[in-house]
Amino acid sequence: MINIHELKSGDTIITNYGGTEKAGKIVQVDHEDKKVLVATDENEYWYDLDSLLPVHLTEAALLNLQFHVDENASSGAGGKLFVRGPFSVRWFQEGHKPLLQLHYRDETRYLNEPITLNELQNHYHQMTNFHLD
Repeated sequence: MINIHELKSGDTIITNYGGTEKAGKIVQVDHEDKKVLVATDENEYWYDLDSLLPVHLTEAALLNLQFHVDENASSGAGGKLFVRGPFSVRWFQEGHKPLLQLHYRDETRYLNEPITLNELQNHYHQMTNFHLD
């Protein structure tokens, strides 16, 4: 289950309604009632936390977010480097510590565990003051 404090407007998550899963973007978070308004392709609807699933961060998800692979910096044991403007994600092989390195200008964050797409969106927002769509 997703922690409500990790959810922000604009984050991408998966909704589960009646066994049907659909990707959507968070429109609003109601911390008091612990409900989240999510817009999918079809509509907007308030969901309980137990009806929300995280999107696992994958290389395909990064490419979907308009990151591109920097082939020159992705060789050897340095991991694969995904770049979007001045923000970059270095993805190391499983078992490497750190697993991910997030970099923006003079700030670098090292993450030892896999993260979800909404967690990357939150790191991106904290580091750049812009939302990652």
